[in-house]
Amino acid sequence: MTRLLYGLAGLGGLLALLEAVPRLGLVDERFLPPASLILSTLGAQLAAPQLWIALGETMGGWALGLAMAFCAAVVAGVVIGIVPGLRALTNSTIEFLRPIPSVALVPLATLLFGPSLGSTLMLVVYAAFWQVLIQVLYGVAAVDAVAYDTARSYGLSAWSRVRHLVWPTALPYVMTGLRLAAAVAFILAVTAELVIGSPGLGAEIQVAQSSGAVPTVYALIVVAGVVGIAVNAAVRLLERRVLAWHPAVRSEVAA
Repeated sequence: MTRLLYGLAGLGGLLALLEAVPRLGLVDERFLPPASLILSTLGAQLAAPQLWIALGETMGGWALGLAMAFCAAVVAGVVIGIVPGLRALTNSTIEFLRPIPSVALVPLATLLFGPSLGSTLMLVVYAAFWQVLIQVLYGVAAVDAVAYDTARSYGLSAWSRVRHLVWPTALPYVMTGLRLAAAVAFILAVTAELVIGSPGLGAEIQVAQSSGAVPTVYALIVVAGVVGIAVNAAVRLLERRVLAWHPAVRSEVAA
């Protein structure tokens, strides 16, 4: 309860500051409208169906791209982790591709798909894939070697070893990767729409900026921020449900 009150107090302070700065003439209102004007514009936007259509397109691209990246990264990470020699063989390739920023692929995505959902998916999948893959590799590497050798000596098949030994050990790492990837995927989805012009919330921000509707720009940015918080909260809730048996999650819930 105290934490919630502190959070509300901080939000109220920020709104008061955003109201006072342009009113006092410290910043031109043409570039930073007062908070009251931004909130009233936000209310009008929330009543318009165009915002919800754009938001649905953004969340659709985010969810589809995240799902594709998650499935591909989990399969690739488990295979690379359990096949002897494959980790060393792919390590240099992974370390080369992983640091490449997804925004560097904007020209390629534009060339291949134009301002469409395909461009958004390309950037989202690329960014989210590495977040999950690295965590899966860490998780597979954390499997107890003695337990793995024992399972193999008792004749457990490769699938049984993955199902009963590798997956339970790697699952906390997988959920961490999913949480990181979800946030990155949402950022890249909005970025793709903003830069390339793919349909969605980012494209609406770009249109508002081009038409000089500054309060609408800020209102849509607020929407993007709230959605980002909701995405993070939803993934954390899923993580707690999936890892309810894990000691770290149980102690966190108890605290």
